[in-house]
Amino acid sequence: MKVLLINGSPKQDGCTKRALNEMKKIFLQEGIEVQDFDIGTNQIRGCFDCKTCYKTGKCAFDDVVNKAAKLFEEADGIVIGSPVYYSSPNGSLISFLDRLFYSTHFSKRFKVGASVTSCRRAGNTANYDIINKYFGISEMPIASSTYWNMVFGKSKEEVEHDKEGLHTMRVLARNMVFLMKAIKLLKDKEGLPESEESIRTNFIKELIY
Repeated sequence: MKVLLINGSPKQDGCTKRALNEMKKIFLQEGIEVQDFDIGTNQIRGCFDCKTCYKTGKCAFDDVVNKAAKLFEEADGIVIGSPVYYSSPNGSLISFLDRLFYSTHFSKRFKVGASVTSCRRAGNTANYDIINKYFGISEMPIASSTYWNMVFGKSKEEVEHDKEGLHTMRVLARNMVFLMKAIKLLKDKEGLPESEESIRTNFIKELIY
């Protein structure tokens, strides 16, 4: 089984990476293949809603998003980590995720998702909620832990002192492995739940006089 670890921080060896590495240790112990993906300081455009991906199967901007898309399709689970920027994920990561989830038309049903956030002081729960919404709209089960998936620190050295945060990461990884294995077992035995054709409704009502 495979897990994709996305580090949304421009710092490839900072607080967010430290949290993801704590999970990585558990994944490897459990025999899970891990693919690291750092978006780093890449200049990532936002989605233009050009719908080119509906014709070509990939984003019109051929950058790190299309590279990650192939790894995402092969993965059984994905962990998305980000530092807090104004109570929100890194702006480059938001552009990355908007395009990654919108331009990839393969089924994401029952791939397991987990969000991880790092902060110096606050804004972490808002950050956590924003990332989880990408999973919630994609029929992806969300892995949880004994606390919200976050670590505190201004540097990775400070994160080392956040013993509860690192414990949260280890529990999160083990729970994620369990979910992925359980889903695979039932999928192989009974298949996935019946899927209905999507219904899209705009919130516009006819005016009646």
